Amino acid sequence: MDLQLNGRKALVTGASRGIGRAIAIELAREGCDLALCARGTEALEALAKELGGTVYTQAVDVADEQAVAGFVDTAAEQLSGLDIVISNVSAGGLKGPDQWRLSFEADLLAFVRITEAAVPHLERSDAAAIVAVGTTSAFDTLPPASPNSYAAFKAAVLEHASQLGHALAPKGIRVNTVSPGPIDFPGGAWDSLHERRPEFYEGIRARIPVGRLGRAEEVARAVTFLASPAAGFCTAVNLVVDGGFTSRVQF
Repeated sequence: MDLQLNGRKALVTGASRGIGRAIAIELAREGCDLALCARGTEALEALAKELGGTVYTQAVDVADEQAVAGFVDTAAEQLSGLDIVISNVSAGGLKGPDQWRLSFEADLLAFVRITEAAVPHLERSDAAAIVAVGTTSAFDTLPPASPNSYAAFKAAVLEHASQLGHALAPKGIRVNTVSPGPIDFPGGAWDSLHERRPEFYEGIRARIPVGRLGRAEEVARAVTFLASPAAGFCTAVNLVVDGGFTSRVQF
């Protein structure tokens, strides 16, 4: 399938590792020019060197409103436009008294801010798309099911993305989400659990019908499809990538 992405201009947050890194690699393979951000510069610069082509990188804390807006504007300038925005960065499964504030800023508010900053640029594109990376924890109570800020604010991301998908469609901007189930990659949370709590890890693996945890590149391919003109009739969609981990029926 021709995804019609060659020459498109794509921005990805949290691109230095894991799913964000895999998304950047997949978009580069499809011929996109890229603007990538994360909190640190070293991993971003190494990725840019690996990818080759047109790749603009910048260290950005997505909890900083001015920094996010500045990155979006600079990215559009550096790439001579913007077609795709991937909101991937997350505070993850935090613990402690500050988890609600930090998750609000890094998961929900960061998505709100980056879309607001990007819309004026995306309106000039003939195939504009926004994709937010969510999680199955936002709508399912399979383990781990303890109350946490990560799941709550990712649920809010899904709702906001759906609203945006309907509101921005008349402007030619599609908005969708991809919700991964348990995804294992080097240095990630599940990689750590595999080492620290192997019984828990194996218990989760046993619940997944395909018999394994997912890979970052599998999520990246779903994101890339929804971001592409090939998915031009998809908006306000939540695509679940979980190997059958969640048990609900998706109507």
